[in-house]
Amino acid sequence: MFKKILIADRGEIALRVIRACQELGVATVAVHSQADARSLHVLFADEDVCIGPPQGEASYRNVANIISAALLTNADAIHPGYGPLAENAEFADLCAACGLTFIGPPAGAIRRMGDKALARRTMQEAGVPVIPGSEGEVRTLDEARQWAAQLGFPVRLKASAGGGGRGMRVVRGMDELADAWNMARLEARNAFTSDAVYMERSVERARHIEIQVLGDAHGNLVHLGERECSIQRRHQKLIEESPSPAVDAAFRARLGAAAVAGARSVDYHSVGTIEFLVDQDGAFYFMEMNTRIQVEHPVTELVTGIDLVKAQIRVAAGAPLGLEQSDVSVSGHAIECRVNAEDATRNFMPSCGRVTALHLPGGPGIRIETHLYQDYAVPPYYDSLLVKAIAYGHDRQESLARMRRLLNELTIEGMATTIPFHRAMLQQPAFIAGDFDNEFVARTPLEIR
Repeated sequence: MFKKILIADRGEIALRVIRACQELGVATVAVHSQADARSLHVLFADEDVCIGPPQGEASYRNVANIISAALLTNADAIHPGYGPLAENAEFADLCAACGLTFIGPPAGAIRRMGDKALARRTMQEAGVPVIPGSEGEVRTLDEARQWAAQLGFPVRLKASAGGGGRGMRVVRGMDELADAWNMARLEARNAFTSDAVYMERSVERARHIEIQVLGDAHGNLVHLGERECSIQRRHQKLIEESPSPAVDAAFRARLGAAAVAGARSVDYHSVGTIEFLVDQDGAFYFMEMNTRIQVEHPVTELVTGIDLVKAQIRVAAGAPLGLEQSDVSVSGHAIECRVNAEDATRNFMPSCGRVTALHLPGGPGIRIETHLYQDYAVPPYYDSLLVKAIAYGHDRQESLARMRRLLNELTIEGMATTIPFHRAMLQQPAFIAGDFDNEFVARTPLEIR
């Protein structure tokens, strides 16, 4: 086991990794920007190092400063959280060159899955269904027109170098293609420094279902069931749950087998997530692989009883998984609401400010993960996630009831948050019935108060 781990991220995920390290008896180093000097992850780590000014480019994405901090504090490993360095193959290579263990998958797997067009081809070769689309990058507008005519509208332009909805445009007719092509490439270049895009047929009113995988360096690889991630806005997830109300045991086995085959094809070891679109007829298609721990990992932990962060650290240290597929079972139901500093009544406009009042709920089946505290100043420089509110119950009905209780008690004052959105969503009859897809938020009017 490692002696000391530097956590190259901030917020609640940095706290989550620190807590896992404490349980494993591993010392921790927090890095922070000047804006985060009073953050909880700094307080609870054994050591801390300031790595730059508030802007993320100068601090949390400053590779030289982070590596220097690790070497200065004699850390033997770096955990990248789920931040900007978690899926950076060059950073993983640099860690190895400096004698540091990167707590994540091999750099080769990150590269192969990070190029979305290459990831498609890799999954096809592994026998995993993929959405019909271009064979690699679409390099010119004329080529885009040819592919659109061949695939049939609607089509979707997607950034080759990244995900999360950035650099993505749905095109419903040839007259929209030129503008969408230019906007997708511009957004991709701004987000990922590469304007490469590819094209897929757009699968309408589909569910977004992802499979958690976990593997070690000894060839052991399992899946831990699915997460339902269809409640999203602008391709960003808002609510996740496990198991999905649309997945039975037989379908779970099929999705899991495909995910394991895909991960095994790139010699994957660490935690990772393979994301699928499931159409209205029940056919599923590979979307992308996230080669890191996910924001929504707690729902999987609750229904399987497996601590994913500790497992990730152990396998990075060379330990065998100690787990076979037959050992994995899903029990109960968990749901997570991402409480963001955003105003849902104003198209989820970002918000920031000082926390003037804070109450974090408890009680049976409740798990709260947050870096907030009374009088904490929410900075404008980073991701808007404030709280991961998680409820667990014997079944979906009980977990929803507990989540409603949680949201009614949860108090964050000083800025706009998405708490009212979540309260309204959990009252929607279609959501309660499990009858929704990834366009549900966009087409469903909510009475948000």
